[in-house]
Amino acid sequence: MAALHSELIPAQSKDSKRLFIMLHGLGDSIEGYRWFPEAMNLPRLNYLLVNAPDDYYGGYSWFDFQGDMVPGVKRSRQSLFELLDAQRDAGFPTDQTILGGFSQGCLIAIEVGLRYPHRLAGIVGISGWVCEPEKLLAELSPIAFQQRLLVTHGLFDPMVPFADTREQVNMLKAAGLHVEWHEFAKPHTIAGELELAVIRDFVSKSYL
Repeated sequence: MAALHSELIPAQSKDSKRLFIMLHGLGDSIEGYRWFPEAMNLPRLNYLLVNAPDDYYGGYSWFDFQGDMVPGVKRSRQSLFELLDAQRDAGFPTDQTILGGFSQGCLIAIEVGLRYPHRLAGIVGISGWVCEPEKLLAELSPIAFQQRLLVTHGLFDPMVPFADTREQVNMLKAAGLHVEWHEFAKPHTIAGELELAVIRDFVSKSYL
């Protein structure tokens, strides 16, 4: 399995080992998130932007959303496990690493974060959903209940139905997982500074 293409954007604080891994949505790429570090305005945070493995109309995809998505989800999950292991080897401790994603990237971040056998600083899922939540809950990692999740979604999302994601998140919360849920009056996007402030607050508290 080929390693995922990624690009590290170093923190302004050169000695920091804090890392935010950002996974893009369908048809997007590293290029779509170059604005993210500056917008977050957290000088001690390094960023690792990652391209999904499959070509998709000029961008990339984490899995086949039109057919059976499960094989692609499993393959991308394994690739992210290897990426996280590589970051540990590179000196970025998992417990100082945030794993985040938008849309497809949100699904993968939740999938990986709740199955990976090491505790992350946090998991951020934006405008996405959960792959086979019942199966995920049956296959959680031994430390999944120590993971902290932030999940945000738009009331007017035309791509990923709001009610479906809320129901899935409620399943995760009912199982005892630590999920912080925020709703925004937005379509399938990041709701500017309003939502960034929520993400920034979650990330900052992850390092207390």
